[in-house]
Amino acid sequence: MQRSDPITGKAGLGAAVLAERFGSTRALTEALALPLSDADASLQSMEDASPAKWHLAHTTWFWETFLLREHAPGYRLHDERWPFLFNSYYEAEGARIARTARGLLSRPTLAEVLEWRAAVTAAMEPLLGDPALAPLIALGIAHEEQHIELLLTDIKHALFQNPLGPAMWQGPPSRSPEGLGVGRASPLGWHDHPGGIARVGHQSDGFAFDNEGPAHRVLLEPFALADRLVTNAEWEAFIAEGGYRDARLWLSDGWAWVQREGVAAPLYWGADDTHFTHQGWQPRDPHAPVTHISFFEADAYASWAGARLPTEFEWEAIARGQNGASPAPAHDPAGGVQLSCAGPVQPIGAPGLFGDCWQFTRSAYLPYPGFRPAEGAVGEYNGKFMSGQVVLRGASCATVRGHSRPSYRNFFYPHQRWQFTGLRLAKDC
Repeated sequence: MQRSDPITGKAGLGAAVLAERFGSTRALTEALALPLSDADASLQSMEDASPAKWHLAHTTWFWETFLLREHAPGYRLHDERWPFLFNSYYEAEGARIARTARGLLSRPTLAEVLEWRAAVTAAMEPLLGDPALAPLIALGIAHEEQHIELLLTDIKHALFQNPLGPAMWQGPPSRSPEGLGVGRASPLGWHDHPGGIARVGHQSDGFAFDNEGPAHRVLLEPFALADRLVTNAEWEAFIAEGGYRDARLWLSDGWAWVQREGVAAPLYWGADDTHFTHQGWQPRDPHAPVTHISFFEADAYASWAGARLPTEFEWEAIARGQNGASPAPAHDPAGGVQLSCAGPVQPIGAPGLFGDCWQFTRSAYLPYPGFRPAEGAVGEYNGKFMSGQVVLRGASCATVRGHSRPSYRNFFYPHQRWQFTGLRLAKDC
């Protein structure tokens, strides 16, 4: 029997499927971290990022705190000191180490964290068949899947700081496959939408985060959404025509950011048409989607191109006609461990709206009509961050495949660009 999910209001997954996804997700997290040394896994390169070891530990803390501590009779914490180290932002769970100090945690070692992970994974096994816990387990799986993506993007930023340009995986990234309609030779096409009343938000019995609902109606004016992402070659033209030097293209906060930070290109772009990847410094594919840009940059490019960014509801209205799971070149925790660990983690210009880059919208991250956070600590998951951020849609090449759905709402501050962020243009009709 399925139970209603207190996080989403939707029915949970069956016990067998839930157990399989739990195991494969835990295995994927560890497999992705396998190439890292203890020193690699302890690096924290900036406040927005966390060490890979911390991600491995925090996802384990989540299971121990919200499942084992509360629902496994006789369970004792692996180490009573560690909740202070690996709580992220849950005020209901008490004091915690400062976010900026996570990179100072030389102990516990990576080996000790992996030992803890194995113990918690084993201890969770008896709980996986309890239908009353299924909604919370589904949330825990989705939470760990989000940290899989963060682990990949955070370690990329950390390795980028090293003048040696170390590679996490060996071998060059894949280049854009032919026939996908990207690059200078392919004219930009458009998905036209007549406008009208559209129903948006999560509308199925599958898992969703609380910020994806409630489903509601919005009024759309006629618009069009580009049929592909903006490419590296097109961004090079923007740079060549002085896009980073023309204040007329920029929002006021964006222009101040460009001037203050000396921004002149996407993050990870180097000289001589190179960029930094999980495979170290590599030639930059001109036909691949541009990525690692901020909202400020995306908005300025759209102005330069004579277009605009879509609203999140325009993006979703087009995306509802596509399958978010099949075309996404993202990680598959239900059997894609080898695929994910072989790399590459690079956008390649796949068809469809999903799985290459997170796409900036011009929508503020705000609650939907009727939104109510869940009771207890899990209610802190999304709602308290609905201030000052913008919504992104579409998933990226580092996103676990199950998060490629039309209603999924990612959110970042306008200046952030260490994630695989890109843009898809929109226009009024």
